[in-house]
Amino acid sequence: MRLALLGCGTVGTEVVRLLHEQAADLTARVGAPLEIVGIAVRRPGRDRGDLPVDPGLFTTDALGLVKREDVDVVVEVVGGIEPARTWLVEALRAGKSVVTANKALLAEDGGTLHDAATEGGADLYYEASVAGAIPLLRPLRESLQGDTVTRVTGIVNGTTNFILSAMDATGAGFEEALEEATALGYAEADPTADVEGFDAAAKASILASLAFHTRVGAADVYREGITAVSARDVASAKQMGCTIKLLCIATRALDQDGKASVSVRVHPAMIPTSHPLASVGDAFNAVFVEAEAAGQLMFYGRGAGGAPTASAVLGDIVAVARNRLAGTRAASESNYADLPIRPMGEAVTRYHVSLDVADRAGVLATVAGIFAKHDVSIATVRQSGRGDDAVLVIVTHGAPDAALAATVEELRGLEFVRAIASVLRVEF
Repeated sequence: MRLALLGCGTVGTEVVRLLHEQAADLTARVGAPLEIVGIAVRRPGRDRGDLPVDPGLFTTDALGLVKREDVDVVVEVVGGIEPARTWLVEALRAGKSVVTANKALLAEDGGTLHDAATEGGADLYYEASVAGAIPLLRPLRESLQGDTVTRVTGIVNGTTNFILSAMDATGAGFEEALEEATALGYAEADPTADVEGFDAAAKASILASLAFHTRVGAADVYREGITAVSARDVASAKQMGCTIKLLCIATRALDQDGKASVSVRVHPAMIPTSHPLASVGDAFNAVFVEAEAAGQLMFYGRGAGGAPTASAVLGDIVAVARNRLAGTRAASESNYADLPIRPMGEAVTRYHVSLDVADRAGVLATVAGIFAKHDVSIATVRQSGRGDDAVLVIVTHGAPDAALAATVEELRGLEFVRAIASVLRVEF
């Protein structure tokens, strides 16, 4: 089986090494040797150390490599939308199987790739696009096909999880924890994709598409990052027996008429320390899946890094290679449900609202009246401090997010509310 590798960075080099080091075992598992016939890179002459590959295999002509007739499988670990989309569509339409780790492309235009795969009768595998080495997408796509998944909740970004875990453990602020993450190599020089939730949102769209048999794009995912999470928020969460995590949350729900819809969101949230996701620390990932028959399932492990991601890529390569040798292909995309996407305003959430207020009579009654006006029920109220240090902390019951947002907006206009210190959602 002849492979074309697009990209030879952190993940690509690990793919090459694993193919070399495990060549005999992989040949036995597939039923034929796996041979790299070309590697497309931007800089062929770059020093790649002792990478076990013939330098003559490197090329800058990725599209030409994809079009070669002697290529059976195209492996893409470059990332980005273009030109990766052009390369993969060309390969799939030509009947060549594709293995990709490109979460951004799958979230932005996965439908085009799936359509091309159907047109060319080829396999499209992308286990490495979400949660690194954790076997997650294939269980959703295959193992749970006889069940109805109702909710997928996950920590799918290692950088933000490291930052929030550090804030929880040390009491540090966001900027301080980000500096530590950068120094240790967990955060990129430009961490925007991670800390603003773009990376997690792309993964959430992929998870939701598989779980609910519905095409969910990046634009369908409500996104909120962690840059506004403060040390005070973390301390307040601890007082409630909670911790703060950046969660991707995808739910399938029925309305009063029994019609199903999908809600997909990414945002920081307080979760009880008793929940399994609360104990996921450092840069690890974990995804909690709930299904009608299977109940609750949790997938945990390293969600990023060259070797873990390459492990998932190799698993997909073995699968598509076996299919090609057998003259078969995997099941095509399952999007038969085509469920409507529910806007964030209709999602039922709980809020933790912390207000810096003037220390005088009637404040609590007025605030409670505004919550009641918007039909938002209060679960708990905690008032602390005196004078300039007066703080009012309110936790609500579940209500439509739009009602909660309208409540918070009205609170901002009260003359005795000096500041809204934080607004966080509470899950579980």
